[in-house]
Amino acid sequence: METAAAPRVQVLADAGVSHLPTQYIQPPDLRADPSHRPPSLSLSVPVVDLSAAATTTDAVRRACADWGAFHVINHGVPPGLLDAMRAAGLAFFRAPMPEKLRFGCDPARGAAAEGYGSRMLANDESVLDWRDYFDHHTLPESRRDPARWPDFVPGYRDTVVKYSNNMKVLAERLLCIISESLNLPPSYLLEAVGEAYQNITISYYSPCPQQDLALGLQSHSDFGAITLLIQDDVGGLEVLKDGMWIPVPSLPDAILVILSDQTEIITNGRYKSAVHRAVVNAERPRLSVATFYDPPKSQKICTAPQLVSGDHPQKYRDVIYGDYVSSWYIKGPEGKRNIDALLIE
Repeated sequence: METAAAPRVQVLADAGVSHLPTQYIQPPDLRADPSHRPPSLSLSVPVVDLSAAATTTDAVRRACADWGAFHVINHGVPPGLLDAMRAAGLAFFRAPMPEKLRFGCDPARGAAAEGYGSRMLANDESVLDWRDYFDHHTLPESRRDPARWPDFVPGYRDTVVKYSNNMKVLAERLLCIISESLNLPPSYLLEAVGEAYQNITISYYSPCPQQDLALGLQSHSDFGAITLLIQDDVGGLEVLKDGMWIPVPSLPDAILVILSDQTEIITNGRYKSAVHRAVVNAERPRLSVATFYDPPKSQKICTAPQLVSGDHPQKYRDVIYGDYVSSWYIKGPEGKRNIDALLIE
């Protein structure tokens, strides 16, 4: 939830603060290790070529089971549209603050209100991420109101609409492939998720004066069905793999796929949602665009019965998606996975 008192990180960075305000200082056990060195280059998020029809399903199966995240190439989204979306976001954040504040989040609209913000959680005592964002409500189309989006960046609104439509097609295609990789009917995950609710969030991570104390985005797993992400070349995204934080660099024209919690519930834990975070840079700002493909809040999420057996008993309780989301916004990630609260003992 955006609050009126929430500071803009970009304002702090532009003012040249040398010491972080206390609300941005992460607990020691959640900070990025300043002595961390990337492991062997052989350990990296997989890349799946969607044009290689003969091997795509197997490649997706391995990536989902081993990582919960993978890059896709030859995905059908025009590279020029990816560039245009990044450019639109960058133009917004480079604009004068009074222009940006015209599109600030309205706290009266509740958690994850649409617009320009810096705080998403209802808990005022939570540690803040070192980032600002613009959240767009893009699907169903009844939620899509371009008048709530910036009007001072040429082509911004049209770009977001085109991007939204392309991401919807790609998300549906991927969910069908993921279903097939589990020997489920191709439409299984689409039907289990229900009518798609899509948000597109542009995140801007300003240079941070004490990067070892802050995080751009705290460790968490996404709570919906699937997330599609593009980023610039600065770097900072990391995925947790076998207890190690693995950097996820941007690949030209690729889109990063991140499995989310509801997919883990539906697949009975065969595929896990990816725990990830964003570290900050002392010198350069970073921009990313995340497209969230989620169930409606009224949707009941249940484990696929085909994936439950004596050897694989049901791991998670059924849940109404809106209840799941509400608990996250109240308490925040706290460096943990929200889904663990649904484990059947």
